Amino acid sequence: MTDPQSAAAPSAAAASAAARAARHLAQVEESTRHLLHTVAELGPGAVAEPSALPGWTRGHVLAHLARNADSLVNLLDGARTGTDIPQYPSEEARDLGIEEGAPRPADVQLADLSATDGHFTAAAARLPADAWAAEVRHRHGYRFPAYEIPWRRLMEVEYHHVDLDAGYTPAHWPAEFAAAEFRRLAGKLSGADLPAVELFADDTAERAVIGTGTPALTVEGPVRALLAWLSGRADGDGLRRTPDTALPTLPPLG
Repeated sequence: MTDPQSAAAPSAAAASAAARAARHLAQVEESTRHLLHTVAELGPGAVAEPSALPGWTRGHVLAHLARNADSLVNLLDGARTGTDIPQYPSEEARDLGIEEGAPRPADVQLADLSATDGHFTAAAARLPADAWAAEVRHRHGYRFPAYEIPWRRLMEVEYHHVDLDAGYTPAHWPAEFAAAEFRRLAGKLSGADLPAVELFADDTAERAVIGTGTPALTVEGPVRALLAWLSGRADGDGLRRTPDTALPTLPPLG
């Protein structure tokens, strides 16, 4: 006879997905706390100043972060209900939300970020364990499992915190985030159309090869510095190169 409680229990795969999501949600909470602290310290005119992203002010970055949280709530709700809820109504709506939100003063930006983070956290808490294995649709059309949503939010918070150019740098990235993103971005650039480069993270002993062919160049440095270069947040000048030649231009990661 089947135990009703056992029958209702999530599968091992679903339980693993839920545990992974829970761990990454805790990281999102910590990273968001640091982000909100940075925003709270911004002066009255700081949001109108340029960010590290070409053509965007700090206000653009903050509005994007808030609207991204809203978009991920849509995906979480879709996973919970089994419906295909678009991440954004349209690309035009996404861009408009950023442009309209960018000029707001710092206190309004902070309140929006705090509120949307609360909505994201609440939406995640509503998911039953088996829903974390459901597939959702990215705004570019491809599908991915819902348990990746927390890490995607973590990427947005950590990368764009640096992009604010308000004192938070790649050196502040959490160690697990930096190591995981180093592996992810190096994997994306494996086989890319550029001369092969061997990367060595001297603080984690991790190696990776990007590009095609046999590496003729080795680039070494801390994993955070390597990730800053791979992600376009630094030019890589502080990395050690053997031989001492110029770094290749990396293709857009998309």
